[in-house]
Amino acid sequence: MLDEPAAGLPETRKTWLAGVIGRIPRASGAAVLLIDHDMGLVLGVSSHVVVMEYGAKIAEGTPAAIRADPRVIEAYLGTD
Repeated sequence: MLDEPAAGLPETRKTWLAGVIGRIPRASGAAVLLIDHDMGLVLGVSSHVVVMEYGAKIAEGTPAAIRADPRVIEAYLGTD
């Protein structure tokens, strides 16, 4: 379980972190529970995503489905 591992990291280190997180399931078969507000990181390393807002689940699915979900766009991704 990783809780906000990218907090405070510069973008270059986030790229490195994404690589490390991505290797964990491939190398060990273990699942990774990643909790983070950095949607780029989350969507970049995950195969399945659950999005919460104020304690309620607003979306669940693949990264592609999450990127297209209007509730997620409004709450986290924005339109720009």
